[in-house]
Amino acid sequence: MAMQLDHDQLNKLLAFLGESDIQEFKLEGDDFRLEVRRNLAGPAPVTVVQTAAPAPAVLSAPAEAPSAPPPAAAAARRNDLLEIRAPMVATFYMAPAPGEAPFVSIGDRIKVGQTVCILEAMKLMNEIEADVAGEVVEILVENGTPVEFDQVLMLVKPG
Repeated sequence: MAMQLDHDQLNKLLAFLGESDIQEFKLEGDDFRLEVRRNLAGPAPVTVVQTAAPAPAVLSAPAEAPSAPPPAAAAARRNDLLEIRAPMVATFYMAPAPGEAPFVSIGDRIKVGQTVCILEAMKLMNEIEADVAGEVVEILVENGTPVEFDQVLMLVKPG
């Protein structure tokens, strides 16, 4: 019996591993091998190797580099803001297509259910809808860059 992992199952597994104390994890199936090794002092490399192909294809998900804690003033300012977070590891896009207007810009008022960006994962375009309402005050990710699961994408002033 071949073991298959779909995109959603892989994201849930990686989220679980990210929240756990597990330092090393290996999972092998007939046509894939997943290895996760983590050193708490550095980023966690994630490698998926497809072995059914003639030459193994290696996909790497870049890990979020540890960032310096924000200054106290920035932290205090952020306490009253709501966050829109990435529900998956993907590539962040501000607009529906290259050359088109972005879904939202700083200063825009958004409502719950409004599309705020696209996250592309494994050639699938996922429209991300706001789960908060208010004014977009900061967009923390550059267009076309990779994002991690649960990474903050935007800050919204409620209201």
